[in-house]
Amino acid sequence: MHKAGQKIRAWREAHVPPLSAGEFGERYGAPGPWPSRTVYGWEAKGKIPRAAAQRRLAELGICRPEDWLLPASDSEPATGTRGDRGHPFYAMHSHGFVRAATSTPQVRTADVSFNRDAIIEEARRAHAAHVDLLVYPELCVSSYAIDDLHMQSALLDAAELAVVEITKASSGLSPVLLIGAPLRHNGRIYNCALAVANGKLLGAVPKSYLPNYREFYEKRWFASGIGIRGQSIQVGEEEVPFGVDLLFASKQISGFKLCVEICEDFWAANPPSTAGALAGATILANLSASNIVIGKADERHLLCRAQSARTASAYLYSAAGHGESTTDMAWDGQGVIYELGDLLAESERFALRPELAIADIDTDRILGDRLRLPTFNDSAEAAGRPEEHFRVVRFDHRPAAGDIGLIRPIRRFPFVPNRPAKLDDDCYEAFNIQVDGLMRRFEQTAGGSMVIGVSGGLDSTHALIVAAKVCDRLGLPRSTIRGYTMPGFGTSEGSKSNAWKLMKALGITAEEIDIRPAATRMLEDIGHPYGRGEPVYDVTFENVQAGLRTDYLFRLAGQHNGFVIGTGDLSEVALGWSTYGVGDQMSHYNVNSGVPKTLIQYLIRWVTRTDQFDKATEAILEAILGQEISPELVPPGENGEIQSTEQKIGPYELSDFYLHHVVRYGQRPSKVAFLAWHAWRDKARGGWPAGFPEAAKNEYDLATIKRWLESFVRRFFAFSQFKRSAIPNGPKVSTGGALSPRGDWRAPSDAVADVWLEELLTKVPG
Repeated sequence: MHKAGQKIRAWREAHVPPLSAGEFGERYGAPGPWPSRTVYGWEAKGKIPRAAAQRRLAELGICRPEDWLLPASDSEPATGTRGDRGHPFYAMHSHGFVRAATSTPQVRTADVSFNRDAIIEEARRAHAAHVDLLVYPELCVSSYAIDDLHMQSALLDAAELAVVEITKASSGLSPVLLIGAPLRHNGRIYNCALAVANGKLLGAVPKSYLPNYREFYEKRWFASGIGIRGQSIQVGEEEVPFGVDLLFASKQISGFKLCVEICEDFWAANPPSTAGALAGATILANLSASNIVIGKADERHLLCRAQSARTASAYLYSAAGHGESTTDMAWDGQGVIYELGDLLAESERFALRPELAIADIDTDRILGDRLRLPTFNDSAEAAGRPEEHFRVVRFDHRPAAGDIGLIRPIRRFPFVPNRPAKLDDDCYEAFNIQVDGLMRRFEQTAGGSMVIGVSGGLDSTHALIVAAKVCDRLGLPRSTIRGYTMPGFGTSEGSKSNAWKLMKALGITAEEIDIRPAATRMLEDIGHPYGRGEPVYDVTFENVQAGLRTDYLFRLAGQHNGFVIGTGDLSEVALGWSTYGVGDQMSHYNVNSGVPKTLIQYLIRWVTRTDQFDKATEAILEAILGQEISPELVPPGENGEIQSTEQKIGPYELSDFYLHHVVRYGQRPSKVAFLAWHAWRDKARGGWPAGFPEAAKNEYDLATIKRWLESFVRRFFAFSQFKRSAIPNGPKVSTGGALSPRGDWRAPSDAVADVWLEELLTKVPG
């Protein structure tokens, strides 16, 4: 994000009452009102307006022209202040990001000089935004909808000259430009995408698939590029590589390797970009004209999303916009950027002004995903190893140095559903994966009961409501569930009360077993200081209680022909926050083992919002959500303060963030810290899950992020694997992964964490 967007937001929110983005644009926009989505684009997506809007904002005293070039300022103290930002940690390029953009420049039908100047203006605007790659629409130099004018020599001469002039103008600019122009070669005309970098024309890629149906007549003018390999083409005075076998690779950013296709190519059954991705391209770009009809924008989204997911890549699509001929068609200027199936950015459609949709592409994430997908390599082998048949054009360009911010959505809660239109569907799916897993296991055991320890905390609460749904689905009375609350030395009245209220509200068989006498006897028998009356609350003191509870549950399951439902969640599995063996690490089936703490909290909130149970039950669930997370194994302090899990192992919202990026993509600790810093440093920035309580929104500085990431690395890599190697069965719930040794994560129990700790401590400042 840039400083200008931050100033605009602060300026309109300082009004009494604050101005909405729409009100601001209506009142102060010139020469016409600015739509709210345009204002939000400046504030939250790093978009940069044209010069006229910049001048208007400067006249109002809101921001200066140079503010569009500066990253947003930061208010966090100490580590991470502006004075520290020279450290390589703050530079997104050092973490494998490429700043990419789609451009919808102004266009005038068949006016090559006008189009040339508009292309150059957008290139300069992108340079000011520190863009590395800029994708223009198809035939943007000549304009697309000019029919037989494509075959006029004067226009073709002008287009070729314009390409030379655009190339010269690109010298000193940061972005690689992908522009579209008609080029002549051996008595044919080709619809080409040309790559330009820092004053040099790198090569030309011809369009393979020429639409010649309904409103399209491209075969009337152009020759197909199918089969053109190893050739070169004359452009001005220069001979450059020409063919569908070209990849373009940066010499400055190792993961930046580019494949180009044009419009209809990705409507084909086998898009050329598929072979490009299999040959090693991480970014696929499509220069498109693509007139707009009802529903076509959704179709483009579908194809871009599918291609980026299927090829494990980023996909940029840029369509022609206002100014193309509307003789028989219209144009919407849609620009979208996808990465591994995730939408990163899109432009405003039907805009009169030029549009830049900007996002930072994570090439490390792309390459990390490919490492984990043997199917990707098998596809390359099945396709005859395309990397052996592509030419790679390596280029120099001028990526911006230092801290230029990060322009991409980062989910604070990567395990929590975040698709607004699919929110209920996603939560329903997550909850019912657990229900179905437990239901199938209960049917298989043919037992008479489900036995569960109910503490009044989050995990046992969630496992219990899952079990209640199992009974409902199978037509069994909820009394089939035998719930036991087992107060120990640190159990609070609030937790015990909530446990009883919940069990009664759900109508299960409920009992209480006070474990303190048995725990005291065991501590006496083993000679523990507490058994002699000394207030020693060490790990043994805690594990005696956890072990006794599990021991009781297993014996009760045997007595009542049932099995024990485990309640420990994925976050605890990752951190090793459990008592091994005869303890809460063990059960007959752990229904929560694939669900992290942050998702459990959110699913319980979803249950209360969607009337899954009666009002009395929902009220108790809300009360449980409001409690401090605590194992309640140690008596309260003199001031009544209860034992806090997160004070010992760190905030679960941070550890779940770390877990996702480490397990799913194998990211380096310094990269995880960089992402966490951008996600969590300011609670006013970015999105939160729908319905997330305002009071629960937190923010963390870099020092805190680094401290708890170091703790996570030590616990995850060096301490807790032996517990994971022996975990009971339980369902995987999220694409973020699970930690069963029979599933997503296999690791030695005796590994050390030195490699990860050294990387973290040497690469992250503070």
